[in-house]
Amino acid sequence: MDDSTRPGDNLYTSSLVALDARTGQLKWYFQEVPHDVWNYDVASPPILIDTMHNGRLTPAVAQAGKTGWLYVLNRLTGKLLSRSEPFVPQHNIFRRPTRDGIVISPGLVGGNDWSPAAYNRQTGWIYVAAVHMPTKYTVHDVPPEKRKPGLSDIYVAATSAEESGTGRLSAIDPASGKVQWQVQTDKPLVGGVATSAGGLVFVGESNGQFTARDASDGSLLWQFNTGAGVNAPPVIYRAGGKQFVVVAAGGHQKFQFPLGDAVIAFGLPDN
Repeated sequence: MDDSTRPGDNLYTSSLVALDARTGQLKWYFQEVPHDVWNYDVASPPILIDTMHNGRLTPAVAQAGKTGWLYVLNRLTGKLLSRSEPFVPQHNIFRRPTRDGIVISPGLVGGNDWSPAAYNRQTGWIYVAAVHMPTKYTVHDVPPEKRKPGLSDIYVAATSAEESGTGRLSAIDPASGKVQWQVQTDKPLVGGVATSAGGLVFVGESNGQFTARDASDGSLLWQFNTGAGVNAPPVIYRAGGKQFVVVAAGGHQKFQFPLGDAVIAFGLPDN
């Protein structure tokens, strides 16, 4: 994350870009974080939606960032329509790393890190599973024996702060940017969200719980302990005239969540 050898905005890092699918031509770009030194890359898949803007239904694309904001853009032009309220705590979010060390949130793996968000047409909201894990960024000198010509003589170490990581499941209105409801979990949410026309939100938790919540208010309706971290996005599908939800419970070695090897499917009620 040392930036001494890369001046400028560093296009097209930490950016959402639109390409012409037929030619590969760049149509537009939106850089969420110019000259990123915090690892705020755009990691979660964007979602195509239609949303109200200035009283008109507008074709849009939404992306839940590692910065802790949901960005909503006009998907034809790339113009920013709105940026949501923070869905994770933010502290020193764009402060530069220091030699004494500075604690920053969302930090290295904070915000929406990898996990796909989900859009529900009935509520009009986007559901985001996120991580709150403050990170300490510290500048160090490269030892003389390891220095190389043309490379920087310093480096930045990013380490977990003393505060343990937690998760945030949020419902966000892409039109207003308001967080409609939010649930905190005891461990970071690294997996993803699925939502149904029946008003359900499914999310896996790193402690092994697979849960269903009410899309309108976040209240817990059902849960099942899989025995391993549920660190993959659920999938809702229909087979044989019945509706199911399936998820992989494999855990996460990097985060030291319980490991497993199960893919589990559940049948949904007919009404």
